[in-house]
Amino acid sequence: MANHTVIASRVHAMANGSAFDSALPPLPSYTLEPRGDFFPWISDFWLSIFLPVVVYWVMSLFFHMIDIFDLFPQYRLHTPEEITRRNHATRYEVARDVIVQQIIQVATSAVLNLTEPIEVIGKTEHDIAVWATRLRLAQRALPGLLSFLGLNAAAISKSMSSTHPLLAGALAGGYYPFLTTSDSAEPSFAPWELTAAKLIYHLIVPGLQFSVAVVFLDSWQYFLHRLMHVNRWMYTKFHSRHHRLYVPYAFGALYNHPFEGFLLDTLGAGIAFKMTGMTVRQGTCFFTCSTMKTVDDHCGYHFPWDPLQLITSNNAAYHDIHHQTWGIKTNFSQPFFTFWDSVLGTKYIGPRTDRLADRERTEKMK
Repeated sequence: MANHTVIASRVHAMANGSAFDSALPPLPSYTLEPRGDFFPWISDFWLSIFLPVVVYWVMSLFFHMIDIFDLFPQYRLHTPEEITRRNHATRYEVARDVIVQQIIQVATSAVLNLTEPIEVIGKTEHDIAVWATRLRLAQRALPGLLSFLGLNAAAISKSMSSTHPLLAGALAGGYYPFLTTSDSAEPSFAPWELTAAKLIYHLIVPGLQFSVAVVFLDSWQYFLHRLMHVNRWMYTKFHSRHHRLYVPYAFGALYNHPFEGFLLDTLGAGIAFKMTGMTVRQGTCFFTCSTMKTVDDHCGYHFPWDPLQLITSNNAAYHDIHHQTWGIKTNFSQPFFTFWDSVLGTKYIGPRTDRLADRERTEKMK
């Protein structure tokens, strides 16, 4: 009870207009050392380069086995016969061109990683304290904001200083005279400030980096992809190769002209990685997720339980429309969301009129 009285009296003093100590809690010292590799058997450098390639072929072979053994015919977007009858590129030609693009992708990834500074650890607590400091400084605007809204911050803080001292301190502008370090009289952060700072550092900032990278890559690919359909020379010279696959399948996801593959996929993802300041490990996750989504969007199956197809409406069924003659001027968005198609009016809204797989299933049911 005595402790609450002391706390209340200190907040009362501030609330009554007395000058208060505006000193910020000190930032912890730190010692930097190189970050170790995530796996002991492969360096982060090589993992970031080859994991997207490995994931591409593992997923592709998984879907290829489903094709070969016809395991889920009820979810096919097209019949097996259409793959050989309608496509204008052999599986060998597709695999060859994909490998060429992946060689370019590996070389670009190596250059990106070599230009990254050496990653170090040991500064986490310091960086969390920096965010806590920013939160403390932001609280100093609360009294003025409340005053603008016609509220008396000093009176509100005084009324709750004995029951909710932390809330009272925040409303008072980040004034916590009762919080000090255990071994000195230096001010310290409130528990909620440290918790919020950890949340920002470990979740919100990486989440924002990933989100910005996704938005950039989607925008980059939409406008370049659409340009390659609008510009006759670019379509004929580069993009028409990808559209030799009227019936897409998984390992044909990166079947492109090498220049288009570099410009549309590799360069766009690389710029997103650099622009958002991701670490090598974050970049590895981003490149791998992009690869998984691209393969899944070309897999030729509309699975109701596939998480990659449930996250957004940009899935295999959506992108398959773009590969058909009647939908080729629509559904340009890839690989994550359909935002730009929806906003700019290029989203296909008509019926799927030539799904032979659906017609065959309907005929069998008669």
